[in-house]
Parts: sequence; structure tokens; C-alpha cells
Amino acid sequence: MNYAYVAYTADRRLVKGKLSASTEEIAANMLSYGGYQVVSLKQVTPFLDTERLASYFTKIKPREIIMFSRQLALLLESGTDIVTALELLQSQMTNNTLKKTVGDIVTDIRNGSSLSAALIKHPRAFSQMYSRTIAAGEQGGNLEVVLRQMADFMERAAETEKRIKGALTYPIIVLVVAVIVVGILVTYVLPTFAGLYAQLGADPPLTTKLLIGFNDWFSQYGLYVGLAILVIIIIAYAYVRTPAGKYQWDKMFFKLPVVGRISLLFELARCCRTMSLLFKVGLPLPEIMNMAVQGSNNRTMKEALSEVQQELIRGEGISKPMAKRPIFLPMMVQMVGVGEETGNLDNTLATVAGSYEAEADDRTGTAVGLIQPTMTIVMGLVIAFIALSLLQAMYSVYGQFG
Repeated sequence: MNYAYVAYTADRRLVKGKLSASTEEIAANMLSYGGYQVVSLKQVTPFLDTERLASYFTKIKPREIIMFSRQLALLLESGTDIVTALELLQSQMTNNTLKKTVGDIVTDIRNGSSLSAALIKHPRAFSQMYSRTIAAGEQGGNLEVVLRQMADFMERAAETEKRIKGALTYPIIVLVVAVIVVGILVTYVLPTFAGLYAQLGADPPLTTKLLIGFNDWFSQYGLYVGLAILVIIIIAYAYVRTPAGKYQWDKMFFKLPVVGRISLLFELARCCRTMSLLFKVGLPLPEIMNMAVQGSNNRTMKEALSEVQQELIRGEGISKPMAKRPIFLPMMVQMVGVGEETGNLDNTLATVAGSYEAEADDRTGTAVGLIQPTMTIVMGLVIAFIALSLLQAMYSVYGQFG
């Protein structure tokens, strides 16, 4: 932050100027150490804060936080103090937003703040779960171990997201290409043939008549149909953005064929991973459940976890409340019960997460394997139908004038 000051020098001269500091107190101390007697000190807010503006457009990727966590753990294990380690990592960073964030964290630590308290001020870079986990590591004296565990957790989550995106890339490309090809045939090729038939006075086959009729109808009413579809999409999107709409969408999404089961498995795996990590670092179960609720992206799952948390606080444990709700699959309920009885909840949850991730990957691979040939066949049939209709019409013309 920048501060404008008015102060007296040692020889009683009045001076004005600006300086940069993280807080007003630090700015006042800097002036005092320099021999100035402060008259006024005010924060200067520029009309256009380019650094803040750039931070909104420069995204901090999960991979950068993973690398930061691993390197910080390595430096701490080698005996480097926390401030020196952070400054060393800051000097090597290429992402200016993350570099500035780490600089602010270093300043806070120099002013007596803990690492976790400094991290929680930057939620765009470090989630609340990350900061709370680091706090548990600080209290337990095993910060290096916790940093590595957090890096492993984030890496698994990033790999899962990457696999999902990779699986959907090919079908989307095939769909876009097919739509473009069909659009070109219907928009440019078919009207040319229709004009030719009209000039020759030929009687095209039924399939060609249907295509020409559809093309004429779409040319006349296509704009209205497109606007109606756009309005419906906007209304549906606005409704889904509301709490009630979001809840209904999330609830319906788990019930969709194929995709619903895969989404549920990934949500449960993420939940188990979160609980396993936080239990391993020593957080109490009520707080673990609270973090699991915050870590879920599905409103239905959030509601179920919140209800489990409330019954946990009332002394009913975890497995019994989960058994009452069908969203938690039987294997997860049984393994959680075993973990509660044996005191090995972190390992049993990690086992469940691994099992669900493997099943979700298999189902995703199978679904994509079916989607790709199905889309190719359907689009091929559509294109073949258009092409054959045009060819039939050409042969029909030759036959009528031959």
C-alpha cells in the first residue's frame, strides 16, 4: 500500500512525500526510524490500481500452489527458516500475482503473524481448507509433512479434473465439426440444388423434398426458433443461479443416466480425500465435517454432509447418520463404521476414495468409449442422408430428361 505523509525533519523543516508499506503502523515506524516527526499519514488509493487489476486477470493455477507447497516443505526440512524460504521461492516465481501474494505473506510473518494467519488473507490463492490444514501442521510441529500431504491432495484433485476434461474433449470436437459440416450442406449446397431443380422443373424424390421443405421452413422461422431457444436457456440459467434452482439441478444431476453415477463417485471420492487428510493432520471431527461441506461443489451433497455434521455433534458418530441418507453409498458407510471402531478412519477413508476414483475412471472411460462411436455414427448417418438425397435428386433429373 502507498501512503502520503506530512512530517517535520530533525531541523524542523516541513516535508511531504510518499512511501510504500503493508500497514499504516509500519509506515509510521519507518518514518520514525528515519528521524521524521509525523504530522499526517494517509493511505493513497490510485484511480486505477494496475496491480490489483492485473491480479484479477492473472489466475493462480493449482499446479503453482502444488509446486510452492513441495518446495517450501523441502526448504523447511533442510533447516531454512520460514521467511528465508518464502523469499527464496518468491524470487523464482514467474506468476506476478502469486509473487506479490507471497511477498505480502512474508511481510505479515515479519510482523509477527503465523504462516496460516497470513495465508488466510489470500483466499484466491490459498483455500480456507489449505490455511486451516497449515494451522494444524504448525500446532503439531509437522508443517513439512502437512505441506507434502496438502500438495498430494491437490495433485490428485487436479489430475481428476484433467482426466474429465480430456475425456470430454474428443466428443465435443466431433460434435462441433459435424454441426459445421451439416450447416454448410444445408445452408449453401442444398439451396443451390433446390434452385437447379426449380429451373429445370424437375420433380425431386421424397427425401429431397423433405430436406428442401425443412430448409425453407428454417430460413423463414429459424431466427424465431433461435431466439426462443436463447430465451429458454437464459431463463433456465437464471433459475439455476438461484439457491433453489441450484439445489434442484444438483439433485437431478446425480440421477442422470451414466453421468450421474460418475459425478456422485467423484464427489464422494473428494469428500473422503478431504476427511482423510484433515483427520490425519489432527483436526477434530466437527471441523473436518465443516471443511468437507465447504469443499463440496454439489448442494445436495452439502446438505447431506451438514446434516451428518449436526448429528455428529449430537453424539451419533459419522457412519450412522450417513447410513440414513442414500447419497452415501453402502461401501463408504461400512468403511467409515470400520474406521470409527478401529480408530483408523484416515486410512479407511483414503481406501474408499481410491476405490471410488478407480470406479469413476472406469465408468468415464466406458462412457467416452461409447459416446465417440455413437456420435460418429449418428453424424455420419445425417450427412449420408443429406448426400444421398442430393444424389438421388440428380439421378432423378437425369432420368426425367433422359
